[in-house]
Amino acid sequence: MQAYVRTDATDQNVELAEVPAPAVDADEVLIAVHAFGVGVHDRYFIPQGVSFPYVIGLEAAGVVAETGAGVTGIDVGARVMVTSVGNPKGGTWAPLVAVNPRRITVVPDGLDLVTAAAIPIAGDAAVESLHTLGMRSGQTLFVAGASGAIGTLVVQVAAQRGVRVAGSASPANHDYLRSLGAELAVDYGDPTWTGQVRAWAADGVDAALAIQPGTPAPSLQVVRDDGHLVTVSGDPCPSERGIHVEQFPHRADTSSDMADLVADISTGRTRMVIEHVYPFQQALTALEKVETRHARGKLVVTRA
Repeated sequence: MQAYVRTDATDQNVELAEVPAPAVDADEVLIAVHAFGVGVHDRYFIPQGVSFPYVIGLEAAGVVAETGAGVTGIDVGARVMVTSVGNPKGGTWAPLVAVNPRRITVVPDGLDLVTAAAIPIAGDAAVESLHTLGMRSGQTLFVAGASGAIGTLVVQVAAQRGVRVAGSASPANHDYLRSLGAELAVDYGDPTWTGQVRAWAADGVDAALAIQPGTPAPSLQVVRDDGHLVTVSGDPCPSERGIHVEQFPHRADTSSDMADLVADISTGRTRMVIEHVYPFQQALTALEKVETRHARGKLVVTRA
């Protein structure tokens, strides 16, 4: 099969190559990939000790093509979304991917596979972030890098819960943020943006979510004393003024929260915004676009 691969552990070049289809173990499911989401980690998120060439990609949606002898409760032909983080057999940028059934979620009726492919990674990050922030109705939240895939979901879900949201993005995305439910949109390139947020939330926001690299320290400036900052970017950020600073956590099981999010997307309550859908042959163009960190919502590649 033709798939997008890394050829070794040190060179981060990705190329389209002919590779064997993955074999299916007794405890695995083989997915025929219909579409896959594109993320900033796809090029370099490679498990240690794997064989090369290694198929990249962390998320997809498709149809169950085969089940291992020990698999029950999932039928051939079922429409599913899948994550392949850390999968030793390879990722989702291919016609086929073999994964453990714990990594798949049945796609509900009414949700198309292209939209489903955009959900797993950004959706998980969004529900994890909101769970960690634990915000209540009436509180204030600042989201740094709010127009990307994670921010798009966080802004909507937080606003639905009654949280007042401000977010940073380029000026071209300000109306977009307001359409998602943000009360305030600021330009991260404007040196006065922290003052604008402080004017909106006089004592500082209750919490901030720093998604983009380089944003945790500036975001700290708009958080109130004894507030809360969660950093998705992974940048180190020393605390000050009693602010609780923590790195984005990874819970073992987010299935309940994800099920709620998927249901809301399938019914239209929450929008899974896809900026552009690329054909399989243009997957590297999509990867280069998302690596600029200027995509609005999500980018998806389809094999259909």
